[in-house]
Amino acid sequence: MAKIPAPLQAFIDTTNQGDSDAFVALFTPDGVINDWGNEYHGTEEISHWNQTDNIGKQSQFTLQDAQSLAPDQWRLMIKVAGNGFNGVSPFNFTLADDQIKSMVILPN
Repeated sequence: MAKIPAPLQAFIDTTNQGDSDAFVALFTPDGVINDWGNEYHGTEEISHWNQTDNIGKQSQFTLQDAQSLAPDQWRLMIKVAGNGFNGVSPFNFTLADDQIKSMVILPN
């Protein structure tokens, strides 16, 4: 498995630690989350998604696999456990300036 960039490791760590402020700060101000087709744009909407679908659901992430798709583009296979979605999903990330520009969660 490839070594993942620091923002992606922090994405996993901040979720597992329940640190919402640090989680939201990982994204660029114009960042986007696409969760199975539902899109969340910018800091405020990402913070809302975090509370309704991630840390607010006590999610815990376990990295299963990682691959670099292109410069600044990664696919992580993440096992999710908690009080919301449970299972393994591919997460596609685009990075910019040591932050997450976009994250797309795909159905597995």
